[in-house]
Amino acid sequence: MKAVHFGAGNIGRGFVGLLLSNAGYELVFADVADALIEALANSDSYAVHEVGDDPRTTVVRGYSALNSAKQAEELTAAIASADIVTTAVGAHILKFVAPAIAAGIAARPTGSPKLAVMACENAINGTDILKGEVEAAYAGDDLADRALFANTAVDRIVPAQDPNAGLDVTVENYFEWAIETPPFEGNVPEIDGVTWVDDLEPYIERKLFTVNTGHATAAWFGYAAGIEKISDALADADVTAKVADALADTKSLIVAKHGVDDAVQTAYVSKILKRFANPSLPDTTLRVGRGPLRKLSRHDRFISPASQLAERGMPYNGLLAAIGAGLGFDNADDPEAVELQRLLGELSPEDAVAQITGLTEADALYPAVLEVVRNHQQG
Repeated sequence: MKAVHFGAGNIGRGFVGLLLSNAGYELVFADVADALIEALANSDSYAVHEVGDDPRTTVVRGYSALNSAKQAEELTAAIASADIVTTAVGAHILKFVAPAIAAGIAARPTGSPKLAVMACENAINGTDILKGEVEAAYAGDDLADRALFANTAVDRIVPAQDPNAGLDVTVENYFEWAIETPPFEGNVPEIDGVTWVDDLEPYIERKLFTVNTGHATAAWFGYAAGIEKISDALADADVTAKVADALADTKSLIVAKHGVDDAVQTAYVSKILKRFANPSLPDTTLRVGRGPLRKLSRHDRFISPASQLAERGMPYNGLLAAIGAGLGFDNADDPEAVELQRLLGELSPEDAVAQITGLTEADALYPAVLEVVRNHQQG
């Protein structure tokens, strides 16, 4: 069995790659980072350190590494003989890896089993995005006969790493990897730790609107309070209250929309807050808070749930407060934060809302977010 994984960064090595390796797959990492690929190619192992209540270390061996920008032929051959292709590159990068995947699919021998393609990104239906890009790059008319595309929901906190760690990765000991079963037509691969589900949407939204919403809320309010570490932010009563308010909003949406039992979602939120507070994870408000333009975009962790709540006539004040905190994230070392502050400084409130959030006057959420932006600009 062979798996090609795009994205040899911390999440690729410490989560997806780890599980694929543990499942017995011959693992091929593909990335454009020269130094990283060279380091992987010149090392026969790396360690994944899981920290938390039950710490342990796993040594990953038996992998190879390809530079996807410089070793196109080798990458095509690897995909042509693979069983699985996964990605952890960021949803906005999927369009750049799609041509390589399309070339590999086209090179597969006629009659080969379908290649399973799965994007493991912090995005709703990320594999659908990737599928569209692969379809655009694929020249033939037999893609559906050669590959299947399955959406996933992934959850594991991988903090900023010690700069001297080399290839080793520190991660929390909790993870969830949910994959939809219908595309596999009853023949799902054996990957220990995967949760196979018929309907992925509840898992995606539960994770995105709890873990990602809560994490960014803690980061932005923690940053505003001058707190460096996420675990310290969760030890601050005011920050914790703000996070709880935002997650109370998203909990009400998840319960109402997906029929999740209130007690079950309450327990899930409690588990998430405990994970954020893990002092063994050296995560920072700067790292978790970065990328505010993406996080405040129309279909991401704040505007999407708040918009759905507004359409249902349900409260969303906790999310509004978090959106306001995000507008104040002005880390000068984060290009998106710099651009966000430029937009807020140069545009009218109406144009800023449109540019940053993608909301229009037709959206039920628009007036409330417009007021938040206007108040922020007025100081």
